[in-house]
Amino acid sequence: MNKPLRRISLFCGLLVLALLVRTNWLQYVQAEELSTRKENRRVLIAQYATERGNIIVEGQPITGSAETDGSDFKFKRTYTDGPLWAPVTGYASQVFGSTQLENIDDGILTGNDDRLFFDRTIGMFTGEKKQGGNVITTLNAAAQKAAFTGLGNRKGAVAAIDPRTGAILALASTPSYDPSSFAGFSDADGKAWADLNASPDKNLVNRALRETYPPGSTFKVVTAAAALENGVVSDINAPTDTPEPYILPGTRTPMVNHASGCEKATLNFALQVSCNSVFASLGDKVTRDKMVQTAEKFGFNNTVDTPVRAFASVYDKTMSRDGNAQSSIGQFNTAATPLQMAMVSAAIANDGKLMKPYMVDELTAPNLDVIEKHEPQEMSRPLSAANAQKLQQMMVNVVEKGTGGNAKIKDFVVGGKTGTAQHGEKNAKRPYAWFISYAETPDGTSPVAVAVVIEDSGADREDISGGGLAAPVAKSVMEAVLKSKK
Repeated sequence: MNKPLRRISLFCGLLVLALLVRTNWLQYVQAEELSTRKENRRVLIAQYATERGNIIVEGQPITGSAETDGSDFKFKRTYTDGPLWAPVTGYASQVFGSTQLENIDDGILTGNDDRLFFDRTIGMFTGEKKQGGNVITTLNAAAQKAAFTGLGNRKGAVAAIDPRTGAILALASTPSYDPSSFAGFSDADGKAWADLNASPDKNLVNRALRETYPPGSTFKVVTAAAALENGVVSDINAPTDTPEPYILPGTRTPMVNHASGCEKATLNFALQVSCNSVFASLGDKVTRDKMVQTAEKFGFNNTVDTPVRAFASVYDKTMSRDGNAQSSIGQFNTAATPLQMAMVSAAIANDGKLMKPYMVDELTAPNLDVIEKHEPQEMSRPLSAANAQKLQQMMVNVVEKGTGGNAKIKDFVVGGKTGTAQHGEKNAKRPYAWFISYAETPDGTSPVAVAVVIEDSGADREDISGGGLAAPVAKSVMEAVLKSKK
């Protein structure tokens, strides 16, 4: 073979080799990436070719599937009481994708998860249609309905947890939305989506997990925990050395109290009537770094996966002394999700042990075989059992004698803390109404801890209070859980 032919042969051989390398690269290295790209319509058609598995609450599906007309997507998602459960399910739309449990557990619900490979293989031989698996939640239907009904037409959120396990019992957010309204491919679905996104009310936002608020006086229980854990206070019924007025450190600004009797008030009485001066002073004595340390043990400054990710609540690590004093009463830079404040209440109710919140108990195959079972996990120990029990006494005192009287439940011990959080420039906006609480059964255990925030009540500014607006909602949620445990 002469020299030019050898060169041509070598060049052709290199081209063939390049094609082989490229083909194998596409088939084996990039296969998964290409098959899951949103531009790959065949994947979407296959995804909606069969009925989706369901999200289950107390044995009942809160989702379903319906056949569609005029589309190559055969099935679309449906929801039972969509607005009630949207903060839990999220949405699954043929056009706009999916969120929350619908997104996180999409592989199980569509039947595409690798753990369902055996079921898919058996189906090929038996001729059975491909089916999705199910997501079994920890939610309590009665508690969820009580939370949603209690919030009504006001902006707000509720998170309820079983302190003993971390199981989420209720997760409500208002105003809500109906995921069924834009689950399909029609013009009506598109309009519903556009209207939701144009609304200033942020209906699509899960306020229980994805909105942070100044927690106001509900944060005082964290400051009390820090004071007890760091030895700043040992006897909750001994007078503190808090002056009246208390001047914020490094400033000439007095801390304003909205209660009387705060000078040298005991920790117990200070929580009962919500003395700002006492807790600002305690936060300064604890010091910023140790306040941060305690707050982080309760979950602040960290995201929480439930498995839906909750935004991190914030306790500032770099603020000045006066900023720390203000943050110690839940103002300044302090911000918390409702889930976070439910975690605070749950840790105190559970004798100082904080369990990791979760809302999925099991993932099951179409034949109901358990694929994955959640095991409760301890997250941290923010305070000792002895100090937790002191805080329990204080929170019960708030309900029995203080600002939380609207949360009383006959024949049950209830602990709580109210909060009215100022916000906006010069605190000019309507305050947020907060209430955190737990209920104890006669056997001494606490099956429910709750946090409620009402963002926009429609009430006159002077009538807005955690005890007046948020406590009744918390009471109804706790009662629903307690009744279901009988």
